[in-house]
Amino acid sequence: MARGKRANWQPSPMPVVIAVDPRAPEHTSRDALVEAARVLRAGGLVAFPTETVYGLGALAFDERALARVFRAKGRPLHHPLIAHVEDEGRARALAASWPEAAARLARAFWPGPLTVVVERAGHVPAAIAGGASSIALRVPSHPVALALLAQLGEPIAAPSANRYQGLSPTTAAHVVKELGDRVDLVLDAGPCAAGIESTVIDVRVDPPRVLRLGAADLAALRRVVPGLGVRSDDPASADTRASPGMDARHYAPRARMVIAPSRDAAIARARSLSASGVPVGLVVHDPTTPGEAAGIELRVLPSEPLEYARRLYGTLHDLDDAGVRGIVVQAVPSDDEAWGAVADRLARGSGPRI
Repeated sequence: MARGKRANWQPSPMPVVIAVDPRAPEHTSRDALVEAARVLRAGGLVAFPTETVYGLGALAFDERALARVFRAKGRPLHHPLIAHVEDEGRARALAASWPEAAARLARAFWPGPLTVVVERAGHVPAAIAGGASSIALRVPSHPVALALLAQLGEPIAAPSANRYQGLSPTTAAHVVKELGDRVDLVLDAGPCAAGIESTVIDVRVDPPRVLRLGAADLAALRRVVPGLGVRSDDPASADTRASPGMDARHYAPRARMVIAPSRDAAIARARSLSASGVPVGLVVHDPTTPGEAAGIELRVLPSEPLEYARRLYGTLHDLDDAGVRGIVVQAVPSDDEAWGAVADRLARGSGPRI
């Protein structure tokens, strides 16, 4: 693993944004990958696309660069980062142990939107785990992320490329808007395919337990790991420090967001806010006519959970950019596990009543 002496990185006034071709990045975008690797080796921060959201990358073994990640995001130092690697073998090299459940999940879901939590190897900086004994690992499936890892030859520590507790970025423009000159280089490969973060599973326990619902299908995961549980949402649980994104408030737009139990209730609440002079956005997934939301920023998302998830963060970014102060969202089905990750993000992103 190349870990030579690092040069001191001097950030530029604004990030450099380089378009990369996700179809064959190792050939058509080689110069961009070489430059991104150079920036990372110099201690800089590079935002790059994954199949879930854009990540804010630093070399996993560069503790000064890791500290920059926390400062750039305004993220508490005890919140863990996810280490991105090329394959299962490189993941094992960062782990003190590799349970059979980790091996089964890696074979079935890597590369892909699944993160496993294992015990951290002693040579891995504690900062990557927020000081904990664990480490969160994943192999992304986005061709640009994999090509960057191959070009670099080292693991990349990368949380989502946004400010702490804010909306995750699904486009390069979101990254620039959120972080500005806090990131040195942005690789722009267009919108992320999944649009929602990875599923995080703790394999240190038996049976393994989902710490964060995400883009990996829960039913498919349970076919590989029978008895797979889902953690209870207890803020005092030690699980909250083994996985990122576990704060009671997280994934939140700038505007205050509330969840309404039905389409009609959402429309009524949005109309009430609009009548009181609050610029308001309305997000529904049941058919709605423009006339029902006159004077309101209306967004209709798909009624299928994967497509809804893909467009959720982009829609909330768009409403923030439109200047709304309140966002009313129609609740998604609570009795369908397929909607679990979306329901989790909406719940964490919403606040007190408006």
